[in-house]
Amino acid sequence: MLCQPLAKMSIINSPLNSEGTLSLEMDYSSWNTCLILIGASCLGYMFLFVLCHLVSILISATYCSLCPKEKVFWDLAATRAVFGIHCIYAGLRALLVDPVLTADTITGQQSWSQLTILIAVGFFLFENLALHLSNFIFWTCDILLAVHHFFAFLGFLGAVLYSIGGHYLAMLTLLLEMSTPFTCISWMLLKAGCSDTLFWKVNQWIMIHMFHCRMVLTYHLWWVCLYNWDRFKNSLPFVYIAFFFTGLAILTIILNPYWTHKKTQQLLTPVDWNFKGTSVKSSSLKANGRIKRHKKKQ
Repeated sequence: MLCQPLAKMSIINSPLNSEGTLSLEMDYSSWNTCLILIGASCLGYMFLFVLCHLVSILISATYCSLCPKEKVFWDLAATRAVFGIHCIYAGLRALLVDPVLTADTITGQQSWSQLTILIAVGFFLFENLALHLSNFIFWTCDILLAVHHFFAFLGFLGAVLYSIGGHYLAMLTLLLEMSTPFTCISWMLLKAGCSDTLFWKVNQWIMIHMFHCRMVLTYHLWWVCLYNWDRFKNSLPFVYIAFFFTGLAILTIILNPYWTHKKTQQLLTPVDWNFKGTSVKSSSLKANGRIKRHKKKQ
């Protein structure tokens, strides 16, 4: 069932739910509602991107010393970290707390998870625009990241289009972003020359553990789909199911193992492999991220 167009956004008659707390219900079957929320999410993350740039200029000497391409990556990393925190909350809520989604992993739906899906579509729309515009301006191309963003955007957009599908799998897919905040911290500290500090190493260990958890979570997604195969194949069209399994297979076989290997390698050899040509070792940096000037030998 697709979202029905031309319906108006609606709020439930009573502002309080049965628990006495404020409740806001929107008509998620309306294309107007869906497009407004997706657009607001995309613009919101654009605002965070610009805000990170402005704040970093004021407070970070490291940021000011970066080349333009690295500055864009810095701002994107911070924006992704904010989204990653939201994903951790949503994923853990679906996995451990929400009684509806855990009871029905194939067709169970909740209003909060529907809102989260729309926010995710807006974020991945922003991510694709930022990635491809950055690749065009700086004449670069990260194939694996582009594939990841392509499947993420279309996958969550499909969850909006085929609204009869359950939200449990979508929320657990978002939980795969659990490593994103730690990746952001790792990269920023690496650029600031703090890779020899205990904090960076502890963060790196946690990040590597999160990547291992991502691998376990993908196995859980496979198990849920295959264990409930009859209900799963009847709840969604074949095209979307094929797309979902293609993306899940790429994630399971290629992306997760590769990224886990690279992050483990980075712990042993602290190098910024995103910008190999512009990386500098931490020993050549001051604590505030400014590059030391070494005197030439006479």
